[in-house]
Amino acid sequence: MAYPPHVQPGDRVVLFDGVCKLCNGWSRFLIRHDRAGKLKLCSVQSPQGQAILAWFGMPLDHFDTLLYVEGDQALKRSDAILAILRHLPAPWRWATVLRVIPRRLRDGAYDPIARNRYRLFGRHACCQVPRPQDRERFLHD
Repeated sequence: MAYPPHVQPGDRVVLFDGVCKLCNGWSRFLIRHDRAGKLKLCSVQSPQGQAILAWFGMPLDHFDTLLYVEGDQALKRSDAILAILRHLPAPWRWATVLRVIPRRLRDGAYDPIARNRYRLFGRHACCQVPRPQDRERFLHD
């Protein structure tokens, strides 16, 4: 099995928009609640993020969805969120029961937030640098 660049067997990688304040909040949430360290984080603007996006044939210059990568598979939008929540402890894991809602409806709720995230939550001028204690949680060379 071939893996995307920078992704090792067993890795579970969350790609997020590094300038989006909502997305940065999500990454801090994951660091705080994924105490077992099951998930790795990667900004889509980083060289590693760009290489992974290219491997999956995703756009490199704009990004309007969260991407969850496990092995050679990538999930996006509400499927990505539910896959990520599956790795968190209760009560967050319990939200995966939302999988019973058809994807079209879940993504219908996800898309307007993703599309308007800068207007609703703001954006940073550049990607935030991980705190020293969190650096091992991010993909790097």
